Amino acid sequence: MSRADLDKQPAEVAAMFDAVARRYDVTNDVLSLGQDRRWRRAVVRALDVRPGERVLDLAAGTGTSSEPFAALGARVVATDFSLGMLRTGARRRALPFVAGDATRLPFADGAFDAVTTSFGLRNVSDPAAGLAEMLRVVRPGGRLLVCEFSAPTWRPFRTLYREYLVRALPALARRTSSDPEAYVYLAESIRAWPDQRGLAATIRAAGWEDVAWRDLTGGVVALHRAVRPS
Repeated sequence: MSRADLDKQPAEVAAMFDAVARRYDVTNDVLSLGQDRRWRRAVVRALDVRPGERVLDLAAGTGTSSEPFAALGARVVATDFSLGMLRTGARRRALPFVAGDATRLPFADGAFDAVTTSFGLRNVSDPAAGLAEMLRVVRPGGRLLVCEFSAPTWRPFRTLYREYLVRALPALARRTSSDPEAYVYLAESIRAWPDQRGLAATIRAAGWEDVAWRDLTGGVVALHRAVRPS
Protein backbone atom coordinates (compact mmCIF):
# COMPACT_ATOMS: atom_id res chain seq x y z
CA MET A 1 0.00 0.00 0.00
CA SER A 2 1.86 3.06 -1.18
CA ARG A 3 -0.82 5.52 -2.27
CA ALA A 4 -3.63 6.54 0.05
CA ASP A 5 -5.74 7.93 -2.80
CA LEU A 6 -6.02 4.47 -4.40
CA ASP A 7 -8.84 2.09 -3.51
CA LYS A 8 -8.15 0.57 -0.10
CA GLN A 9 -8.22 -3.21 -0.38
CA PRO A 10 -9.40 -4.55 3.01
CA ALA A 11 -7.15 -7.60 2.95
CA GLU A 12 -4.08 -5.48 2.22
CA VAL A 13 -4.91 -2.89 4.87
CA ALA A 14 -5.57 -5.66 7.41
CA ALA A 15 -2.24 -7.29 6.56
CA MET A 16 -0.50 -3.94 7.03
CA PHE A 17 -1.97 -3.60 10.53
CA ASP A 18 -1.12 -7.22 11.32
CA ALA A 19 2.51 -6.34 10.59
CA VAL A 20 2.59 -3.34 12.95
CA ALA A 21 0.48 -4.83 15.77
CA ARG A 22 3.34 -5.83 18.07
CA ARG A 23 4.70 -2.28 18.51
CA TYR A 24 1.62 -0.33 17.44
CA ASP A 25 0.82 1.32 20.77
CA VAL A 26 4.43 2.31 21.44
CA THR A 27 4.83 3.71 17.93
CA ASN A 28 1.64 5.77 18.24
CA ASP A 29 2.93 7.30 21.46
CA VAL A 30 6.21 8.31 19.81
CA LEU A 31 4.77 9.59 16.52
CA SER A 32 2.10 11.71 18.22
CA LEU A 33 4.64 13.09 20.70
CA GLY A 34 2.46 11.70 23.47
CA GLN A 35 -0.67 13.51 22.30
CA ASP A 36 -2.55 10.30 21.51
CA ARG A 37 -3.16 9.76 25.23
CA ARG A 38 -4.76 13.19 25.52
CA TRP A 39 -6.89 12.55 22.43
CA ARG A 40 -8.15 9.25 23.81
CA ARG A 41 -9.09 10.84 27.12
CA ALA A 42 -11.07 13.45 25.17
CA VAL A 43 -12.93 10.65 23.37
CA VAL A 44 -13.96 9.06 26.66
CA ARG A 45 -15.22 12.38 28.04
CA ALA A 46 -17.10 13.26 24.85
CA LEU A 47 -18.90 9.91 24.53
CA ASP A 48 -19.98 10.19 28.20
CA VAL A 49 -20.86 6.53 28.69
CA ARG A 50 -22.86 5.26 31.65
CA PRO A 51 -22.44 1.97 33.53
CA GLY A 52 -24.19 -0.83 31.70
CA GLU A 53 -24.32 0.92 28.33
CA ARG A 54 -23.41 -1.17 25.29
CA VAL A 55 -20.52 0.42 23.39
CA LEU A 56 -19.00 -0.66 20.09
CA ASP A 57 -15.37 0.42 19.69
CA LEU A 58 -14.71 -0.01 15.99
CA ALA A 59 -11.17 -0.29 14.59
CA ALA A 60 -10.16 -0.82 18.20
CA GLY A 61 -6.80 -2.34 17.37
CA THR A 62 -5.26 -3.81 20.50
CA GLY A 63 -8.02 -2.43 22.72
CA THR A 64 -6.18 0.60 24.08
CA SER A 65 -9.18 2.78 23.24
CA SER A 66 -11.68 0.26 24.66
CA GLU A 67 -10.26 -0.19 28.16
CA PRO A 68 -11.39 3.20 29.54
CA PHE A 69 -15.02 2.46 28.62
CA ALA A 70 -14.87 -0.89 30.39
CA ALA A 71 -13.36 0.85 33.43
CA LEU A 72 -16.45 3.10 33.53
CA GLY A 73 -18.73 0.07 33.66
CA ALA A 74 -19.78 -0.01 30.00
CA ARG A 75 -20.19 -3.29 28.13
CA VAL A 76 -17.67 -2.56 25.40
CA VAL A 77 -16.91 -4.73 22.38
CA ALA A 78 -13.55 -4.12 20.69
CA THR A 79 -13.86 -4.83 16.96
CA ASP A 80 -11.21 -4.76 14.25
CA PHE A 81 -10.55 -6.46 10.91
CA SER A 82 -6.87 -7.05 11.70
CA LEU A 83 -6.50 -10.44 13.36
CA GLY A 84 -2.94 -9.50 14.33
CA MET A 85 -4.24 -6.52 16.30
CA LEU A 86 -6.95 -8.63 17.96
CA ARG A 87 -4.50 -11.36 18.97
CA THR A 88 -2.11 -8.81 20.44
CA GLY A 89 -4.95 -7.13 22.31
CA ALA A 90 -6.35 -10.41 23.65
CA ARG A 91 -2.96 -11.25 25.16
CA ARG A 92 -2.82 -7.92 26.97
CA ARG A 93 -6.40 -7.08 27.95
CA ALA A 94 -9.44 -8.84 29.42
CA LEU A 95 -11.91 -7.49 26.86
CA PRO A 96 -14.26 -9.13 24.35
CA PHE A 97 -12.56 -8.85 20.93
CA VAL A 98 -14.57 -9.49 17.75
CA ALA A 99 -13.26 -9.64 14.20
CA GLY A 100 -15.32 -7.55 11.82
CA ASP A 101 -15.26 -5.38 8.70
CA ALA A 102 -16.71 -1.89 9.26
CA THR A 103 -18.77 -2.15 6.07
CA ARG A 104 -20.38 -5.48 7.12
CA LEU A 105 -20.57 -5.53 10.90
CA PRO A 106 -21.46 -8.86 12.56
CA PHE A 107 -24.01 -7.34 14.92
CA ALA A 108 -27.81 -7.05 15.02
CA ASP A 109 -29.71 -3.84 14.31
CA GLY A 110 -29.76 -1.52 17.33
CA ALA A 111 -27.38 -3.69 19.35
CA PHE A 112 -25.46 -0.77 20.92
CA ASP A 113 -26.15 2.47 22.78
CA ALA A 114 -23.08 4.13 21.31
CA VAL A 115 -20.40 3.52 18.69
CA THR A 116 -16.99 5.09 18.48
CA THR A 117 -13.97 4.79 16.24
CA SER A 118 -10.58 6.39 16.76
CA PHE A 119 -8.20 6.80 13.81
CA GLY A 120 -9.90 3.95 11.97
CA LEU A 121 -12.55 5.40 9.67
CA ARG A 122 -9.78 6.75 7.42
CA ASN A 123 -8.72 3.17 6.65
CA VAL A 124 -12.17 1.82 5.77
CA SER A 125 -12.53 0.99 2.07
CA ASP A 126 -15.86 2.85 1.92
CA PRO A 127 -16.19 5.30 4.85
CA ALA A 128 -19.77 6.23 3.91
CA ALA A 129 -20.79 2.55 4.01
CA GLY A 130 -19.01 2.18 7.34
CA LEU A 131 -20.92 5.12 8.80
CA ALA A 132 -24.20 3.64 7.54
CA GLU A 133 -23.35 0.32 9.23
CA MET A 134 -22.57 2.14 12.48
CA LEU A 135 -25.99 3.79 12.21
CA ARG A 136 -27.63 0.39 11.74
CA VAL A 137 -26.11 -1.24 14.83
CA VAL A 138 -26.89 1.68 17.17
CA ARG A 139 -30.35 2.03 18.73
CA PRO A 140 -32.57 5.04 17.86
CA GLY A 141 -31.19 7.98 19.83
CA GLY A 142 -27.81 6.26 20.10
CA ARG A 143 -24.55 8.18 19.81
CA LEU A 144 -21.64 8.27 17.39
CA LEU A 145 -18.17 9.63 18.11
CA VAL A 146 -15.48 9.67 15.43
CA CYS A 147 -11.96 10.67 16.46
CA GLU A 148 -9.86 11.20 13.35
CA PHE A 149 -6.96 13.20 11.99
CA SER A 150 -8.12 16.42 10.36
CA ALA A 151 -6.86 19.79 9.08
CA PRO A 152 -5.08 22.30 11.36
CA THR A 153 -6.99 25.57 11.25
CA TRP A 154 -3.99 27.97 11.49
CA ARG A 155 -2.24 28.12 8.11
CA PRO A 156 1.40 28.28 9.36
CA PHE A 157 0.79 25.35 11.68
CA ARG A 158 -0.94 23.44 8.87
CA THR A 159 2.15 23.86 6.68
CA LEU A 160 4.45 22.69 9.47
CA TYR A 161 2.21 19.71 10.18
CA ARG A 162 2.23 18.60 6.55
CA GLU A 163 6.00 18.76 6.52
CA TYR A 164 6.05 16.58 9.63
CA LEU A 165 3.84 14.00 7.91
CA VAL A 166 6.03 13.89 4.81
CA ARG A 167 9.47 13.96 6.42
CA ALA A 168 9.60 13.38 10.16
CA LEU A 169 6.89 10.78 10.67
CA PRO A 170 8.38 8.13 8.33
CA ALA A 171 11.83 8.73 9.83
CA LEU A 172 10.53 8.24 13.39
CA ALA A 173 8.61 5.15 12.30
CA ARG A 174 11.83 3.58 11.06
CA ARG A 175 13.16 3.77 14.62
CA THR A 176 10.10 2.42 16.45
CA SER A 177 7.76 0.43 14.20
CA SER A 178 7.90 -3.26 13.31
CA ASP A 179 6.89 -2.26 9.73
CA PRO A 180 8.07 1.32 8.98
CA GLU A 181 6.77 1.33 5.40
CA ALA A 182 3.22 1.07 6.69
CA TYR A 183 3.59 4.55 8.16
CA VAL A 184 4.30 6.02 4.73
CA TYR A 185 0.80 4.86 3.76
CA LEU A 186 -0.64 6.17 7.03
CA ALA A 187 0.92 9.60 6.50
CA GLU A 188 -0.50 9.77 2.98
CA SER A 189 -3.93 8.66 4.20
CA ILE A 190 -3.96 11.56 6.68
CA ARG A 191 -3.07 14.07 3.96
CA ALA A 192 -5.79 12.70 1.65
CA TRP A 193 -8.53 12.70 4.32
CA PRO A 194 -11.28 15.39 4.20
CA ASP A 195 -11.25 18.31 6.62
CA GLN A 196 -13.73 18.85 9.44
CA ARG A 197 -16.58 20.13 7.27
CA GLY A 198 -16.04 17.45 4.67
CA LEU A 199 -16.26 14.62 7.21
CA ALA A 200 -19.31 16.22 8.85
CA ALA A 201 -21.06 16.22 5.46
CA THR A 202 -20.27 12.53 4.96
CA ILE A 203 -21.64 11.69 8.42
CA ARG A 204 -24.89 13.57 7.70
CA ALA A 205 -25.26 11.87 4.32
CA ALA A 206 -25.07 8.48 6.09
CA GLY A 207 -28.22 9.37 8.06
CA TRP A 208 -26.85 10.77 11.32
CA GLU A 209 -28.31 13.91 12.91
CA ASP A 210 -27.04 16.74 15.15
CA VAL A 211 -23.55 16.45 13.67
CA ALA A 212 -20.95 18.66 15.36
CA TRP A 213 -17.21 18.62 15.85
CA ARG A 214 -14.53 19.90 18.19
CA ASP A 215 -10.89 20.44 17.25
CA LEU A 216 -8.03 19.07 19.32
CA THR A 217 -4.41 20.22 19.08
CA GLY A 218 -5.31 23.05 16.72
CA GLY A 219 -7.23 20.78 14.35
CA VAL A 220 -4.63 18.02 13.99
CA VAL A 221 -7.45 15.82 15.32
CA ALA A 222 -11.20 16.44 15.38
CA LEU A 223 -13.94 14.77 17.39
CA HIS A 224 -17.14 14.45 15.36
CA ARG A 225 -20.32 13.69 17.33
CA ALA A 226 -23.73 12.69 16.01
CA VAL A 227 -26.98 10.97 17.01
CA ARG A 228 -29.12 8.34 15.29
CA PRO A 229 -32.61 9.74 14.62
CA SER A 230 -35.23 8.49 17.11
